[in-house]
Amino acid sequence: MGLSTATNIIAARFLGERNRDDLQKTVHTAIFLSIISGIFLTVVGILFAKKALIMMGSPDDVIELSTLYMKIYFIGMPASMVYNFGSSLLRAKGDTKRPLYIITLAGIINVFLNLFLVVVCKRSVDGVAIATVVSQYVSAVLIILCLLNEDEWLKLDFKKLKIHKNTLLEIIKIGVPAGIQGMVFSLSNITIQSSINSFGKITMAGYAAAINIQGYIFMISNAFFHSNMTFTSQNFGAGNPRRIEKSLKLHLIFQPAIIITLGVAVYIFAVPLLKIFSTDADVIKDGVIALKYTELPLFTCGIMELFVGSLRGIGYSTLPMIVSIVGVCGIRILWVSTVFTMFPALNVLLATYPISWIITAITQAVCFLVVYNKKKKQMLG
Repeated sequence: MGLSTATNIIAARFLGERNRDDLQKTVHTAIFLSIISGIFLTVVGILFAKKALIMMGSPDDVIELSTLYMKIYFIGMPASMVYNFGSSLLRAKGDTKRPLYIITLAGIINVFLNLFLVVVCKRSVDGVAIATVVSQYVSAVLIILCLLNEDEWLKLDFKKLKIHKNTLLEIIKIGVPAGIQGMVFSLSNITIQSSINSFGKITMAGYAAAINIQGYIFMISNAFFHSNMTFTSQNFGAGNPRRIEKSLKLHLIFQPAIIITLGVAVYIFAVPLLKIFSTDADVIKDGVIALKYTELPLFTCGIMELFVGSLRGIGYSTLPMIVSIVGVCGIRILWVSTVFTMFPALNVLLATYPISWIITAITQAVCFLVVYNKKKKQMLG
């Protein structure tokens, strides 16, 4: 994911610079890299799925089915990576519609195939996993077809697929810190999930339902992150600081306004939404608690990500990585090992989400202002 983010940033910058040759190298390096990395993730995922679930403290009565699901799910990694890299290239030029149409179609296929395999064919979690994998490959094929029919700037030619050394190094320079940040985020979330698991199946189910609901709003928030990052990178390449500043200001207005509105709506209708996943009163009770701490303050996470995107857009990837690792991950791990250990309640555990988001957002904002003022002087000569 970090490497696909880097692909978006680099492609957007080359578009801003009107550098067609380097943009073409980015296209073919990125797609080739997506295939290689996808295969690598498939192998690693299948080999270590069960070990990872055991490390997370997954209960014995779900471990086998969880392992089966994860192993099948990881078969879809090459397709997932191709879609992520391909959509990053399209979004670099501002084309967000086709990736949306593709992922929507894939989502619809996923839903109906889920129903067919589970309800009609009476499959278990393997049916759910197979539906996901099929939808991922559909999205990958469609995104490739889009790139094959692009104009000369972003056009994909299978004969030109190769790794261009300098392009790869640039993708790694930006992508690896972003990837490490994502990995450490996942590790901190695993720490929280492990603590959730200690409450048992009821709380696990309530939390899982809440996170599924929160995921829809998070994707909207994440879209602001990507659009700001892309716009920043394009204008950084074009040497236009005024539009970089305008982009960030508009995003800082619209992202909180929309995410707060959606968050409040979700919380008001939490019970009927959670009933989609379970009718168990205890599951719903824990789900409402989870939504209170992960959904209502989600806009602060979005603000944090906006400054991260702005920093990456102007070429800084290591700095926001360090701030996020220390701010978000460090606080969460420290909180779980101290405060939660002393007061082992679900609301105490989940309070780490808004606390870590707010502290890190403030720190990222300060870092951006310091770095950007230096970059602005350079752009203005």
